[in-house]
Amino acid sequence: MSDGLTHIGPDGRARMVDVGAKDVTERVAIAQGQVRMAPETLNLALGRDTRKGDPIAIAELAGIMAAKKTSDLIPLCHPLPLASVKVEIEEAPGEPALTVTACVKTSGRTGVEMEALTAVSAACLTLYDMLKAVDKAMVIGGIELIEKTGGKSGDYRKAPV
Repeated sequence: MSDGLTHIGPDGRARMVDVGAKDVTERVAIAQGQVRMAPETLNLALGRDTRKGDPIAIAELAGIMAAKKTSDLIPLCHPLPLASVKVEIEEAPGEPALTVTACVKTSGRTGVEMEALTAVSAACLTLYDMLKAVDKAMVIGGIELIEKTGGKSGDYRKAPV
């Protein structure tokens, strides 16, 4: 297969890409996602004081922890020494939702896109878990790579909508 799917070998089998010959460069990835919920649930989350604790603080921590475990969760990801993981959860403008943003940095031979996406996913799932007792209809969505820098493939920035 020569369609750019580097995790598939010529024999069609899955493989972990050999990054040994790549240059070590600074790499940054930013991902984002959202949890839509009832306005009352949003107010509860923004109050940061539920019977389970502060849902925003706990979800931000869960995102950081998940980024550090990405290679344990995604089979062909390389384990990376992360220099920085920052997860921020804020009220989405104009709708009853929380926006989760993760920024992950490393100096290495491969990028941190999967770590940023994993951080966002885990933070969104944690918000759901923290708030599900009052709103089982919450919707997690829009998880996407917003930006990445570094590496041979160059920089990427999602086009504005």
